[in-house]
Amino acid sequence: MNRKREISRRLVPSELEQSLPQDMHPVLRRVFAARHLDPESVNTSLSSLIPVSQMDHSAEAAERLADARKTQQHVLVLGDFDADGATATALMMTCLHAFGFKQSSFLVPDRQAYGYGLSAPIVALAAASSPDVIVTVDNGISSHAGVEAANNLGIDVVITDHHLPGETLPDAAVIVNPNAPDNHFPSKVLAGVGVAFYVMAALGQRLEADGLIDVGEARKVCTACLDLVALGTIADLVPLDRNNRVLVAQGMARIRSGNTRPGIKALFSVAGRNISAAATSDLGFALGPRLNAAGRLTDMTIGINCLLAENDLSALKLANELSQLNQQRRELQTQMQLSAEVQLDGIEAKFADQMTDAVCLFDSSWHQGVVGLVATRIKERVNRPVIAFAPAESAGQLKGSGRSVPGVHLRDVLAAVDASNPGLIRRYGGHAMAAGLSLDKANFEVFTQAFTQEVAKYAEQIEDIERLWSDGELLAADINLNMAETLRHAAPWGQGFPEPSFDGCFELIDQRIVGKQHLKLRVKPAGGMQPIDAIAFNQPEILSVGVGQEVKLVYRLDINEFRANRSHQLVVQHIECV
Repeated sequence: MNRKREISRRLVPSELEQSLPQDMHPVLRRVFAARHLDPESVNTSLSSLIPVSQMDHSAEAAERLADARKTQQHVLVLGDFDADGATATALMMTCLHAFGFKQSSFLVPDRQAYGYGLSAPIVALAAASSPDVIVTVDNGISSHAGVEAANNLGIDVVITDHHLPGETLPDAAVIVNPNAPDNHFPSKVLAGVGVAFYVMAALGQRLEADGLIDVGEARKVCTACLDLVALGTIADLVPLDRNNRVLVAQGMARIRSGNTRPGIKALFSVAGRNISAAATSDLGFALGPRLNAAGRLTDMTIGINCLLAENDLSALKLANELSQLNQQRRELQTQMQLSAEVQLDGIEAKFADQMTDAVCLFDSSWHQGVVGLVATRIKERVNRPVIAFAPAESAGQLKGSGRSVPGVHLRDVLAAVDASNPGLIRRYGGHAMAAGLSLDKANFEVFTQAFTQEVAKYAEQIEDIERLWSDGELLAADINLNMAETLRHAAPWGQGFPEPSFDGCFELIDQRIVGKQHLKLRVKPAGGMQPIDAIAFNQPEILSVGVGQEVKLVYRLDINEFRANRSHQLVVQHIECV
């Protein structure tokens, strides 16, 4: 399905624009106002972070953990295999060690063997190390059976999670989740690592109050882990509301200063144990030198070497291993995507000019660790909710990962399907734009029909025009390296707080293909004297217009760094021949 593209300029509330600091560059004031950023929200210092005291039940979690420290109980951190879960696990282990916990360990489940979250089988495995307390990070809110199994063994469970809960909550000792119905924390979009950060901050405060660590030590320990918070938050694609922007901005500052090695080394220790191959691309993306949503670095070795000492051979060895895992993931994803596109071609042929309202795909050769990435790629192609399924670890069952589009809340759709078809879905969970589920293979066709019918109720809310949002036109005098630097350092940009894009007409000076699939341009803006470099990635065709003619571009103003030289360039997102 080839969607028509339409350029729309973001509305800029004039009063809000004028209320922003007058010493701020006018372009940046315009960009911030279009994202409804008020003067108070410009501040990303730690002092503007929502206080730890406002995270309901974090004090109870801190109390249980403080008691475990006093009595030298064994605390086991149960992590998750994606980037958010890995960073949350590394953060919690780093803090527990710094807070003087003598008996602490972590466990990251093998997705193939144990599935997702605190399952009963993973509790049985964890029990072999005799934990007194299991603390979940980035999981657990739907783990009723696992919590029951732990309770039966006399193991307390403290759940720290950010996913949406089901109708009932597990019978855990403590649940810390901003999205739980009894939690009034103002920000509902924390990543799992963000929730773990708040719980560890509450623990530090409790230990200080009990005189078990020096005053000020808790703040030092927790802020030292903000690099991990930034990585997990960006990689999990949670919206960058004011609170998340503070967390990410502070973590970025640490990474840019080079003061990140303890947390990153802890992350690699976690990542070496069953982290999913898909998560390596998330981490590579987040570990770019700039660490913002514009970062497109996917090579793990380069990203990690930006942060680690050159003589840290053990860390570099782990970096290389993760890079190899990432390459294997890329190859597997490419194979699966090609297979999915063949299936999609068949679906499109069946429905001729009218695409079905939703797409469900399955292949017995697919790996469940990468179906989410496949669903994302196919969703981008068809602009419809997509669920990709792979064989589950249990014979006769499927694991699916879905991605949605604006206007269709994926988890709500699954809930509706489950309500009208009891027993069809074994398990499900997730968010508006992404969700996971499991079902019997024999029910795949029935589920596909039920899912498509439910999505069809929202069909009118799906916009088939691909809207390219622009922050307006830049004057020729503003297209320079200083402005590119200004926009970069105004980061973090990301989910819900998109990096600025601009549009304008340019004279084409030169064009050529580089790297077999990228279009390299030289253009001159209206009123400009000097040509500017531009590049359109994944566009392997020469434009039909000739030199000296006009093109309209939607672009980001970026910085090209090559062999210690820095220059501004346009990263082109869309080209129209005028």
